[in-house]
Amino acid sequence: MEVKTPKDSLTILTDMVLPAETNALNNLFGGELLARMDRACSIAAQRHCKRIVVTASVNHVAFNKAVPVGSVVIIEAKVSRAFSTSMEIYVDVWTEDRESGQKTKVNEGIYTFVAVDRTGTPVKVPQLIPETKLEKERYESALRRKQLSLVLSGRIKPSEASELRALFTS
Repeated sequence: MEVKTPKDSLTILTDMVLPAETNALNNLFGGELLARMDRACSIAAQRHCKRIVVTASVNHVAFNKAVPVGSVVIIEAKVSRAFSTSMEIYVDVWTEDRESGQKTKVNEGIYTFVAVDRTGTPVKVPQLIPETKLEKERYESALRRKQLSLVLSGRIKPSEASELRALFTS
């Protein structure tokens, strides 16, 4: 099976926050940001597997800082781990200062996508080999996040979540 690295799926979307996309405080609507993040993650997942992909879940989103009208928003998404037919995509959201060009991280999220064929049947995805320290950290913790999601949805028993158990036992 083909093997890829996170950089193979790197997707960067850059856009500006317009007045129609903001709330009463003139900050970007959360739902608007979620849609942009979902699009970037979808492209990253497609780049990884070269297949049709569907959003399976939004596992985590942190709205750490408001994004004011007029802001330049940079959304960076890449596959953090590939499983059998699913991929975890980690997405970081930055704003860029107009004068200095300095980037500030404002939000992040973790999405799960499944690769499917034209009938909607899940298909295998390429393996992923992380390269950087951050990619390795995200890769390692992805299995724990997946197991937690499976336990919470009732698809596996807590006793079957070996990675989660390892956090609490020596």
